[in-house]
Amino acid sequence: MEKYGISVLLSVYKKENAEYLRGAIYSIARQTRIVDEIVIVEDGPLTDTLYAELEYLEERFGRLIKRYPLKSNVGLGLALKYGVERCANELIARMDTDDIAISNRIEVQEKAFLEDPFLDIVGGHIEEFDTDPENPHSKRLVPLSHAEIVKYQKKRSAFNHMTVMFRKSAVLRAGNYEDGLYMEDDLLWHNMIATFSKTKNIDMILCKVRVGNGMYERRGGLDYFEYYKEAREKMLARKQISYKDYILSLAIQLGVAIVPNNAREFIFKKLLRK
Repeated sequence: MEKYGISVLLSVYKKENAEYLRGAIYSIARQTRIVDEIVIVEDGPLTDTLYAELEYLEERFGRLIKRYPLKSNVGLGLALKYGVERCANELIARMDTDDIAISNRIEVQEKAFLEDPFLDIVGGHIEEFDTDPENPHSKRLVPLSHAEIVKYQKKRSAFNHMTVMFRKSAVLRAGNYEDGLYMEDDLLWHNMIATFSKTKNIDMILCKVRVGNGMYERRGGLDYFEYYKEAREKMLARKQISYKDYILSLAIQLGVAIVPNNAREFIFKKLLRK
């Protein structure tokens, strides 16, 4: 079977941690299946520390690193949209700048596409950690089959976005990423399902994800709830979810948003994770 060309897509903005970025890039550059390019979208001006780190990575990995700077910060959704359009290959793996891919992630995902030429998007499970990737505190497990994914996606995200590999052509067919703070990935998954993309999750851990206390804080407050509500309204208007799904999800999200941060952390670690 002929192998695909594979791009990895990341977006970096000024508040990111240079040390974490190095760890993320190393975990991708040293895969058992070497990728063809790592596309890094610089979402607006960065710090001197981040620029120095990107220059180091360019020197270390040479032509593998492709940098695309944006003049101003446009937000993750639009930065990823720009990045998808610049990826040179049909298969694109998403990656966050502070997570660590397991060493054979790319290999097992490419194998899934080689075994099923009709697949459009493939993800997997994650382990979550605070400071030490070898000491995870929880796992987020996702549904595996296409039918399970379609059903689950109506309520919660059926993919761990930092594990996803998708076909560029399927993403473009679905309209590509769009602006939707915190919800850009969910909006794309719904649009891909609506345009008949075939989906799958692999039953294994594909990425170690850094969460820390900041993640729970970001999922709280009425501002986050408003962004969530706006995205769910789009899904409802597009007939991708039912009114019942819409109301139930808003009620749950509002509860999560208004509780104290320590209670929110308990909900994520103990109730929404394994």
